[in-house]
Amino acid sequence: MADTKLDYRNIKPLIGAEVLTPKDALLTGEYAQQIRDLLEQRGVLVFPQIHLTDEEQMAFTSTMGTIGHERTGEELTTISLDPAKSSAVEYLKGSIYWHLDGTMQDMPIYASLLGAKVMPPEGGCTEFANTYAAYDALADEEKQSLEGLTVMHSAWNSLLYYDPEPSSEKLEMFMNSGEAELPLVWTHKSGRKSLVLGCTARHVVGMDYRESAKLLNRLREFATSEPFHYAHNWTVGDLVMWDNTGTLHRAVPYDPSSVRELRRTKLDGEEAIAA
Repeated sequence: MADTKLDYRNIKPLIGAEVLTPKDALLTGEYAQQIRDLLEQRGVLVFPQIHLTDEEQMAFTSTMGTIGHERTGEELTTISLDPAKSSAVEYLKGSIYWHLDGTMQDMPIYASLLGAKVMPPEGGCTEFANTYAAYDALADEEKQSLEGLTVMHSAWNSLLYYDPEPSSEKLEMFMNSGEAELPLVWTHKSGRKSLVLGCTARHVVGMDYRESAKLLNRLREFATSEPFHYAHNWTVGDLVMWDNTGTLHRAVPYDPSSVRELRRTKLDGEEAIAA
């Protein structure tokens, strides 16, 4: 059994793979390293209509690393814009903009897993973009120009995307999350490089604000375009896992009063963002 191969097919040339190995086999943990290797290569893994229970999702997540905890301590959380189901609705409003989770942490989470429980009649898909592949596709001259650049990231910058005139109290609350100066290009332990972008990116340190805005916007537009982009249209029972260290993601806007409900687990970070 040790040489049993994970059954999968690529979804697009540069991003995404659909894992076809049955649920019972995946839950044994036998395929954990193969899943991790495939995740680094493909950025996003889809387990179609696998229908994991909450307990199975936590068990499956733990086979691949240290399961992460939310700020409030739980290992599994509900993703919903219904305040009765989620205490993080205000933060989730920022999820419709391209982002990387955990830019305020010493080590951003390694991976996230979302299981679809209830889906609205339309809308609510999730988009992903492979920032490893996007970096690789840059011209050598541009790669050299990005080396050494650092960017200030903050949660309050993402707040201004959806609430450009917040109350002072709300702005202060988001500012209390802190900020971090991070390299624009993440050099991973593996030697591969990816772009660190998204709605938390405020400005390139030491660069004129206009030029900074143009650079960050251009890189984000490039990294989230074809052929680096994949949009997942959810079906109840789907599980999607993505490499948070080299993949941007966002939820496509949907009716806030809809019944969209997913379960999230995540894996603790294993390396800091480094130049």
